[in-house]
Amino acid sequence: EFAFSILDAGQRACVTVRRAMLRAVWLGRMRVGVGVGATPIRGLGDAIRHRTPRLHPQSQIFRALSDSTPTPTVEKGDGFTSLHENGDGDETEALPPSPPPSAATHSTASSSPGNTVLPVTFADICRAHARIKNGVRYTSCYQSIALSKLCGAEVYFKAELQHPTGSFKERGALNALLSLPRIEQQTGVIAASAGNHALALASHGGKLNIPVTVVMPTIAPLSKVERCRELGANVILHGSNIQEAREECSARPEWANLRYINGFDDAEIIAGAGTIGLEIAAQVPEFDVIVVPCGGGGLLAGISLAAKTLRPDCLVYSAEPENCPSFGEALRAGHPVKVVTRPTLADGLAVPQMGANAFVIAREYTDMNVTVSEMEVARAVLRCVEMEKLTVEGGGVAGLAAILPGGRLHEEVQGKKVVIPLCGGNIDVTVLGRVIDRGLAADGRLVRVVVTVSDRPGGISGLTTVLAESGASIKDIFHERAWLTAAIDEVQVQVVMEVTSAEHGDRVHETLRDLYPGKVAWRVR
Repeated sequence: EFAFSILDAGQRACVTVRRAMLRAVWLGRMRVGVGVGATPIRGLGDAIRHRTPRLHPQSQIFRALSDSTPTPTVEKGDGFTSLHENGDGDETEALPPSPPPSAATHSTASSSPGNTVLPVTFADICRAHARIKNGVRYTSCYQSIALSKLCGAEVYFKAELQHPTGSFKERGALNALLSLPRIEQQTGVIAASAGNHALALASHGGKLNIPVTVVMPTIAPLSKVERCRELGANVILHGSNIQEAREECSARPEWANLRYINGFDDAEIIAGAGTIGLEIAAQVPEFDVIVVPCGGGGLLAGISLAAKTLRPDCLVYSAEPENCPSFGEALRAGHPVKVVTRPTLADGLAVPQMGANAFVIAREYTDMNVTVSEMEVARAVLRCVEMEKLTVEGGGVAGLAAILPGGRLHEEVQGKKVVIPLCGGNIDVTVLGRVIDRGLAADGRLVRVVVTVSDRPGGISGLTTVLAESGASIKDIFHERAWLTAAIDEVQVQVVMEVTSAEHGDRVHETLRDLYPGKVAWRVR
């Protein structure tokens, strides 16, 4: 009876009862009576879960979790690590799956039935949070004033690039490693990864004395490959994408005894990623929308499950590169399918086939899936560098790319409180330079123009003088005569120049057309 009395928002319950109630919600169970003979009643926690966020501020949820949930400790010895609990909790107890809330609406496919049995529950995410909270950073979540103004919404960034290895992958990796049986900790683990998952496993595997082997595709950034080696992982380069790297993990007999940890589809990985959703709910309690980058789907599945459980009326959108739309194709087919991928700036999201477990959860809780173009990703990287002084990799800014002016979600988020996980900051410096150039080009601030001028002395000099007086900065210039079909005394000059804005570029273009009528070819991209 006390449980239902708490559900009445008009009644005031004491702190002790509130904490007991919240612990029951987080663990997905309640106990009637006290002492050793207490009888577990499963499902009651699930029944009240959907009303909990309305009655209990998120700060109390986290205090209750910290005060009531047993904290795991790591014991080292004999070269391996084991997980134990301080308290009377049962770490290995299998709780029944949480009944999902009403199915979400998708732009490309109908939702799953409401009685879908999910491979990961909200209780799993809560246990993952308790397990890893002392081993990973509690990353900041702050409002970007400049980008809020640009996007027409309150934009908050969950800065997952603050982790030591530069991405959110540390959450799932640590949760998975701590969940391993002792024998598998001794033998070691193997994974296929384009970089971030490999970095996370290498880092925490080294701390826990668990051998780590990672197979990385050839598209993986060099900085990530070298960093994995520095962290002590056995790095193998194979294949042109994640799928081919994964197949190699199964092909070699010497790796048969290693536990494979899927970087986006294992239950422990999804639960670890879901802890981001718990933190967002505590840091921005009244959020309206979360826009999550999507590759293999683990991050989307975990965050959407946590967010929709704590705040059922929120909206969860996913953004994936149009060069690898694995989630969109899975929604159309009704199940994960392999898609043809093309090179993308969002290399961390280039997963040809979405994970089966991740898909079941993401389909249930995601409201809309959109794609972002290469130019939109480049522009988003540029915005982070210029406005936030943050270096974010292409996959990490997919959510921001979708809500910037011109993005597919720009109109959807107007006037709303939007949270975007910046899920990774590992990008090669050489690649960053090229991405910034593409972003400037997409912005109309880096332009090309071909002008036909006199081949007599002073012809090219006159053109450069006009550009200088117009405020344009010449970045590159090239002229040719051999392939010109115009008069023999003329030369074509190709100029790559920087302008302050697209409007400034238009003014420069107008000036050139007036001075060189019929002889200007303007190319913004």
